Amino acid sequence: MQVTTNNENKQTVDQLNSFLRGELSATETYRLALSKLPTSPNRPVLEQCARSHEYRVRLITDEIHRLGGTPSDDSGAWGTFAKLIESGAQLFGENTAVAALEQGEDYGKSDYDRDLSKLERSARSLIESKVKPEQIRTHMAMSLLKNSLAS
Repeated sequence: MQVTTNNENKQTVDQLNSFLRGELSATETYRLALSKLPTSPNRPVLEQCARSHEYRVRLITDEIHRLGGTPSDDSGAWGTFAKLIESGAQLFGENTAVAALEQGEDYGKSDYDRDLSKLERSARSLIESKVKPEQIRTHMAMSLLKNSLAS
């Protein structure tokens, strides 16, 4: 049985869908990077970050369902933009690809920070306790990897 959404639920579902599109975009971008870097010694870090984004997709999708909403099933314009950035980055090598991934992680972190207050209490708690810590972890992993490749 689906819950009827009220105005607060609708705003929360809309914002969760925005977060979901960002996470779908991240999973697409990591998949693309992994396909372009099959022999990279950094694959384990990239794979771990990709799995983290997949986990966040599941968490956010489940929360949208719990609120009676319909989850987005594609990344929309952000996914197209991410593919263009990542495809271009591949022409210049792993350093540029990792820099693009780190920039995406930075955007995701800012997105959560900026829009967390738009969520109703239980959804905000989920994002704060499970999603945002994962975002911070993958952002840090990509920042460290970017810095190690630059030195």
